[in-house]
Amino acid sequence: MVSNRSSRPRLLLLFLGLLAALLMLASVDGLTPRAAAADDEDGGQPAANGQAATKTAAGATSFRQTLAHMLDSVGWKFGLVLGLVSVALVTLVVLLVLELRMSSAVPPSFVEDFTETVNKRRFKEAYELAKEDPSFVARVLAAGMARLQYGIEDAREASFSMLESVKAGKEQLIVYLATIGTLGPLLGLVGTVYGMIQAFIVLATGNFDARALADKISHALWVTLLGIGLSVPAIFFHAFFKNRLTRITHDAGNVADDLLTQMYYNSKKPATASAPTVDVDAPRPAPAQAVKPK
Repeated sequence: MVSNRSSRPRLLLLFLGLLAALLMLASVDGLTPRAAAADDEDGGQPAANGQAATKTAAGATSFRQTLAHMLDSVGWKFGLVLGLVSVALVTLVVLLVLELRMSSAVPPSFVEDFTETVNKRRFKEAYELAKEDPSFVARVLAAGMARLQYGIEDAREASFSMLESVKAGKEQLIVYLATIGTLGPLLGLVGTVYGMIQAFIVLATGNFDARALADKISHALWVTLLGIGLSVPAIFFHAFFKNRLTRITHDAGNVADDLLTQMYYNSKKPATASAPTVDVDAPRPAPAQAVKPK
């Protein structure tokens, strides 16, 4: 899990991107092609181009009418709720894509630097390196190193506890996807019930108008369709990120345990003392003379 300072720029960029996407969607009407006003005198290829342009313009007009009918059916109340849920869904998916990456959870550069530091027996520097790194494996490793003085088993229990804590923090975002997947059809059902009430109100007036009744039912079904449209991707991404988190947690736990074990046994090894060197070219002292007794 990334720190709060690093997540704020990502959130800002994400909301700016969503705003740009909404502006592009609003400008679709101005980017639709228009049919030619007149044909040339030859009547060959220009006529065919005119027919193709007419079909394209008819399709664009039908799309605009469908979009306008959908917006009118949803209304500002349900439109505001569904819009906020849609933005929340896109935000969660983008954040989870950025966080649940193997290169972000277990950075190869961190593993290499930590191993090199431990091999050089700079244990305090290795601990500071793991404590300052915000990655998944670094947080687990730092928790285990803090208890390493009490034994390897105690350190492994502390690292496992931190592993479950980090995993639970990431699962909170994934649970929100499941919540959106459940709320989508329910919001659509609320809109459908509201639309059917409006349709029965038309019937209760006594003036049976098939067009008005069909229009009310169509409005109700649009809300249901949008609610289901939110639910389908939310359920898919919930299963996808849940499986991905399980894999990342397993790999990060194995890497942290290997590094912790390596540091423990390196700390138990005695420091290699340099053996005294003998200079063969140096003059040797003369042997002592034996003292004869008097």
